[in-house]
Amino acid sequence: MSIVLPRLRPVLADLAGHRPGPVVAAPSGIPVLLGNNESPLEPLPSVAEAIAKAAGDVNRYPDAACATLTADIASWLGVEAGQVVVGCGSVGVLQMLFEAVSEPGADVVYAWRSFDAYPTLAKLSGMRPVTVPLRAEHHDLAAMAAAITPATRMVIVCNPNNPTGTAVRGEELQGFLDLVPDDCLVVLDEAYREYVRDPGVPDGLTLAGTRANVVVVRTFSKAFGLAGLRVGYMAGHPAVAAEVRKTRLPYSVNHVAQVAAGASLLAHDELMDRVEQTVKERERVRAALLDAGWPVAPSEANFLWLPLGDRTAEFAAACAAEGVNVRAYPGDGIRVTIGTPEADDTFLLATQRLSGTRD
Repeated sequence: MSIVLPRLRPVLADLAGHRPGPVVAAPSGIPVLLGNNESPLEPLPSVAEAIAKAAGDVNRYPDAACATLTADIASWLGVEAGQVVVGCGSVGVLQMLFEAVSEPGADVVYAWRSFDAYPTLAKLSGMRPVTVPLRAEHHDLAAMAAAITPATRMVIVCNPNNPTGTAVRGEELQGFLDLVPDDCLVVLDEAYREYVRDPGVPDGLTLAGTRANVVVVRTFSKAFGLAGLRVGYMAGHPAVAAEVRKTRLPYSVNHVAQVAAGASLLAHDELMDRVEQTVKERERVRAALLDAGWPVAPSEANFLWLPLGDRTAEFAAACAAEGVNVRAYPGDGIRVTIGTPEADDTFLLATQRLSGTRD
């Protein structure tokens, strides 16, 4: 209460006597949605069937402990159930981690630009964000290590990084972890792990299995195609997981979401076939952009990054004029999600109108 009221009180004062007007309908949606890193494909039939069946139980509260799903994830990962924490999407899990480590005067270190939820979560938890600029679209781990102080309670490495799609490789990451104090938590945010094809990019679970201060965060929103149901999880040392679990809001993962995630694990192989199609499409779209003269960072995720700097707004506007929604980061670049071949072709056609803005 004491954290929220000082921010909310002046807002309420400004709104004194205000009464909302009628709701105005939003404009029609943009048909080609390549801005949110979602899967463009509908749930698998087996998953959709499980969702439909679970809908008949929504008059009951969900399992607050997510016990069945936790056990299923642990079995799938090859770890103990006590090492896994399930939350409301990877963002919900990250929020629990922020809450678990936060204390007065605590810092969190992460690269920038990276996942744009990090600044918000830092503010909500009362932690001071310490951002380290990317170097050539990659994490500058040496600079991040240098930014760690006695006040640092958590460091986040988004691997692959959102929005650039670039990934940290094994030897570099191992060397970085050797520099992090044992009492500082390292979060490997691996929301896009399933799309990685570079064999030099390490599996964070292997690192978490040998270092008690390392945890891995993943999600069912991307490769598993459940973005609308919000399920994520963390894996790490049992003692760390136990403390993080204490910060979970009861019933934050609904029953349908838990069932859908469990059904998706059973359909893992079929889902990974879809992922492989996305990876191939990623390389096709990147090759086409490079051939047309556009700068495109190498990607290990389900999206591509065009570091366009001050040309970003113009590029996004031109795409929107063609009915294509991409994610613009003003002054930095464009992130475009890999969609269906038809959607991606529409995007590539839109870029042809911008040939005069290329290097």
